[in-house]
Amino acid sequence: MCPQSVFILADKAWAGSTLLYKWQKTLGNYIAVAGQDNSVKIFDRHGHKWTELNLPGRCVGMDWDKDGDILAVIAAKSSFIYLWDASVNKTSQIDSGMRDQMSFILWSKLGQLLAVGTVKGNLLIYNQQTSRKIPVLGKHTKKITCGCWSVQNLLALGSEDNTLSVSNHEGDTIRQTTLRGEPAEMHFSVVKTDERSGQGESTVSYVSVDKKILMLFNINDPDNRIELTFQRHYGNIVSYRWYGDGYILIGFSHGYFVVISTHIREIGHELYQAHNHNHSLNSVAISPALNKAASCGDNSIKIHELSELKDINSVVRLDDETKGLDQLNWTDDGQLLAVSTQKGTLHVFLTKLPILGDSFGTRLAYLTSLLEVTVSNQVEGERPVTIEVEVEPTFIAMGPYHVAVGMNNRAWFYALVDREPGFNKLKDIEYLGTIASMCLNSDYAAALFEGKVQLHMIEGKDQEEKKQMKLFPDDDRKGRILCHALTADFLYYGTDSGNVVCVLVEDWETVNSYSHSVGVRKVFPDLNGTRLVFIDDKNGGFLLSPANATDSCYELPNFSPTITGVLWDNWHADRGIFVAYDDDKVYTYALHKTTIYGPRVVLVGSTALLFSQKPLLLHNGELTCQTASGKTSEVALSTHSFLKNSTSTSTDTPPELGTQLAQALMLKRFHEAWGLCKSAGSDTDWVEVGKACLVHMEVELAIQVYRMSGNVGMVLSLQGIQGIEDMNLRAGHLAMFLGDYNLAQDLYLSSGCPIAALEMRRDLLHWDSALMLAKRLAKDQIPFISKEYAVHLEFTGDYVNALAHYEKGMTHNNKEHDEACKAGVARMSIRMGDIRRGAAQAIQHPSRVLKKECGAILESMKQFSEAAQLYEKGQYYDKAASVYIRCKNWAKVGELLPHVFSPKIHLQYAKAKEADGKYKDAAQAYESAKDWDNVIRVLLDHLYNTEEAVRIVRETQSIEGAKMVARFFLGLSDYGSAIHFLVLSQCNDEAFQLAQQHGQMEVYADIIGPEATQEDYQSIALYFEGEKKHLQAGKFFQKCGQYSRALKHFLKCPNTDDNLAVEMAIETVGQAKDGSLTNQLIDYLMGESDGMPKDAKYLFRLYMALQQYREAARTAIIIAREEQCAGNVLLHDKCSLISLLNDVINNISKFPAHVVPILTSAVIECHRAGLKNSAFSFAAMLMRPEYRNEIDPKYRKKIEAMVRRPDTSELEEETTPCPFCGFQLAQNELLCISCKNNLPYCIATGRHMLKEDWSACPHCEFPALYSEFLLLLETETVCPMCSETLSVKQVKKISDCSKYLQTDELDQ
Repeated sequence: MCPQSVFILADKAWAGSTLLYKWQKTLGNYIAVAGQDNSVKIFDRHGHKWTELNLPGRCVGMDWDKDGDILAVIAAKSSFIYLWDASVNKTSQIDSGMRDQMSFILWSKLGQLLAVGTVKGNLLIYNQQTSRKIPVLGKHTKKITCGCWSVQNLLALGSEDNTLSVSNHEGDTIRQTTLRGEPAEMHFSVVKTDERSGQGESTVSYVSVDKKILMLFNINDPDNRIELTFQRHYGNIVSYRWYGDGYILIGFSHGYFVVISTHIREIGHELYQAHNHNHSLNSVAISPALNKAASCGDNSIKIHELSELKDINSVVRLDDETKGLDQLNWTDDGQLLAVSTQKGTLHVFLTKLPILGDSFGTRLAYLTSLLEVTVSNQVEGERPVTIEVEVEPTFIAMGPYHVAVGMNNRAWFYALVDREPGFNKLKDIEYLGTIASMCLNSDYAAALFEGKVQLHMIEGKDQEEKKQMKLFPDDDRKGRILCHALTADFLYYGTDSGNVVCVLVEDWETVNSYSHSVGVRKVFPDLNGTRLVFIDDKNGGFLLSPANATDSCYELPNFSPTITGVLWDNWHADRGIFVAYDDDKVYTYALHKTTIYGPRVVLVGSTALLFSQKPLLLHNGELTCQTASGKTSEVALSTHSFLKNSTSTSTDTPPELGTQLAQALMLKRFHEAWGLCKSAGSDTDWVEVGKACLVHMEVELAIQVYRMSGNVGMVLSLQGIQGIEDMNLRAGHLAMFLGDYNLAQDLYLSSGCPIAALEMRRDLLHWDSALMLAKRLAKDQIPFISKEYAVHLEFTGDYVNALAHYEKGMTHNNKEHDEACKAGVARMSIRMGDIRRGAAQAIQHPSRVLKKECGAILESMKQFSEAAQLYEKGQYYDKAASVYIRCKNWAKVGELLPHVFSPKIHLQYAKAKEADGKYKDAAQAYESAKDWDNVIRVLLDHLYNTEEAVRIVRETQSIEGAKMVARFFLGLSDYGSAIHFLVLSQCNDEAFQLAQQHGQMEVYADIIGPEATQEDYQSIALYFEGEKKHLQAGKFFQKCGQYSRALKHFLKCPNTDDNLAVEMAIETVGQAKDGSLTNQLIDYLMGESDGMPKDAKYLFRLYMALQQYREAARTAIIIAREEQCAGNVLLHDKCSLISLLNDVINNISKFPAHVVPILTSAVIECHRAGLKNSAFSFAAMLMRPEYRNEIDPKYRKKIEAMVRRPDTSELEEETTPCPFCGFQLAQNELLCISCKNNLPYCIATGRHMLKEDWSACPHCEFPALYSEFLLLLETETVCPMCSETLSVKQVKKISDCSKYLQTDELDQ
């Protein structure tokens, strides 16, 4: 705080001279001032003159004792010591007995010892307690000018004779040493060393040699003095002070302000230096209480923080003091700082205000100056009211409408009013003792003094007041009251015997009392008085609900022993949030009143407090504190950090968000937690909010939270318990949802539906607990639980207990349940070794599954015979047969075989039968087991049934079987069959060698087929090459991709193989895509190699194979012309005949050499097809004179008869739709008379195409009717247009034929 001027002392008698003054030690209530006049004036801390000591001469020295009770004064021209007692305001005189003038006076730091020195160097030590005087003559030879006491009661003195003496409290000299100059300003202190010594204050410091040097003299090491010299421009040492851990603050006359350390490693180094005042510095002072240092000079005072000397805390300017300042001194408590001036005035400043304040609701009252109290209500926005009080108060009490201040046994009451100045002074009251504390409510004041509380009305008449006044406790035997508090309706007080008593103010009656084990030091009720925190003598904190005091006192967790006070949050009356505070921290606590665990108090967190802040009010996480400067400051609690997110957009990192969420949940601020999760919450955060809602039994909110997090199961579970009003039952369900089953059980049992505990334990499979609960709650459920428990025990392998529980589970009236228990008894009996009982029960039991289970158990116990019987009884024939095999009971196995489906069992049986020599049975069993290799082996080796073996090999494609058959045929020298089966068994090398040895290579080549590798084909080709079989060699060279060699062999083929060889050569060249091979073949076909040109059709096929369609088309035209000239017309099926013949006859002029043969053929074919009208018309053409004589004689008579006796009946040609326009046309018509389009025709039939029956050759893409093309390919293997190899699988039906119907392209 900035120092405030409290008062200025000026006296005419002091004018123009410096003052000698001393503050009262410890308390600082008085200041004694002496000037040039013969008096010492004593003032209180408000500047009021208290008393005056008149002296025979000028005051030359004065000092207060260590407690500040007695002021000792010595005066010029007097041998008396004057003592003023502050407590009784009386002065006494003591004759020193000294004949010379006194010059020095100092009280001891420890006892009541007063040291007085004289101008001739004599010493007197006076004991105030015993009145004993010890005169010591000749301590020094000249005037004693300075001195100091140590905490060990050693006295060091300095004199004008340039010596320093150290004496004990009896005046005996311990050390005496000669100095280089006269000493001044002497202090005892502890020099800072590495190791702490137990010697105490063993170093005397003093200023010497014309105030230029600071000397350190160790009385235990007198020879090693330390001289500290400083820079010349600093000037003389004006004043210095020790502080902290061996540090010295020194002020120099030229205005410098220096700090040094006396640590041996740092000595001689300046830790801090500042030119605080431009011209001169007069004095320095230190206040350990404030941790501050001050210097004065140049009409100003500068105050520094000792912790950070660079920080100048404040500057006070005294511009009126033209002559300059003099001495500077603080009170011990640091509240007041006095500075004297050269012209004889004294200024006193307030540097630290007592932190004094109180609150009621949201209204505060606090000290803003020594005699000023401010009342404010920032929460409600009220205007502050300043009250000037008559005394410096030691307590303040705030009520809803009043303020009380006071000190000692007196209190002043003020009423707060709306009109100016905002308050009325009501009265002041004197009590029967010094008031320790006071509390107010709207009507009453309660004052605590001397272990009692006086309760009285604030605004009542005197007579009424006496009536309306009561002292508590009524009986002294009830103990002393140590603390009290007042709410609107109740007075609470705590006693040294541990009672917390609640009094109803209205009728003065005690309504409740709680007895604690130790004394209660402080009580803090909430605003309503329904809850109360108290602190006991052991510094423990407790929360009490006085309305239910018997079972609702909770110890506060992690309660710090340094805590001095508690504040309840005023934001909401029923939140149950409060803070406990000490000097450094504020701890936030929350009361969770309704949880599944019952009421409890949790520590939410702590917030650091700045130095000297006193919390007065808590409102919605904002703490209002009073500071030493007389102002208030707001501290936002770190436990309420989530509140800042509700007003601003969240930018917090996930860890911060997690912390804020945890705080919000601990403070039961579910609305804020919801907001945090919605803004940036993860799935885990939602789960945490949901759990907190369950703990606090907020079912409706929990449903919303789990709905947000997508936990459907929890939402449905919570909706199921929404309507439950029994709080224990509801809490039990919630505890179960949270997984705290023991708590859930306790809650269920204390609810109206204890059976829920049993249901929970059953659901959790906690059978021991379930059985114990069933004995208490539902005995009829014991058999069912026993059975379920037995199942669990059986699963875990505890068969003894499982058997016992299965037997206990029998009800004799629930068939299904009893059967399950009997089954369990059967299983457990077998497990326990009682096989006969278990097997008998299993056989009697109707369940097949039980027989299987018991059989499996017996099998695992190697009791095969009994196991097999049980399997057989249960109709598990596979299992039974398997077990019978294990015990070699083949007869039983044979009986069961018709029912057995397991190949493994059939296999085992087959092996057994084969070993017995029963090969037919063995073969059947092997076949049942689908072990074909063994079937084939038995058929070949033992039964000699080759046909059956070959059939099985062909059906199953068994490789091993094929090898066996091959070996068999090899033995019979049937090499063809042997090769066939060797290939089937994938032994191609053996098959090849066999074929090579026995000249069966054609057989091998036919068999190997498409399965062969390139190497296989090459081997065959080389073989045929060696044998000069060119066609086969070429064929296999083609298959292995050696096209050049293949073509060479095809061209070498003799003429008998000519057609096939040429076809193969064309196919090879088509695959090879090699120009040289193509030219070679073309030369051959053109006859250039042997002078014999080949048929042109081969050239056409070559071009088609090479996809050289232009050349192919030209060749096709050449071929067609040759055929035309030769009269070779290919006639298709009879349905197409009429159309084709019409086309030919319409163009008959193009076949001039063959008109009569064509017409004759047309007549014969039409007559055979029943097309009699067409036959007649063609016959009539033949009867023309130019053709008649050329008719073949064997047909002439028949044709003439047709003309003479015409029959014009004829089947009409079938019509089909045009693919362009849909007009119905004769199916062989290729020009649509409706849309005038040329129609695409089918390459299989010659008919026009149909949209719905469209396909095309994948090689040449000529269209064909899909159905007709398939019929054609059933008998043919090549395309009728391009002659490429084609199969049914390659032809696909085309649903969209639009690309074939583009008329412009067709025309082109």
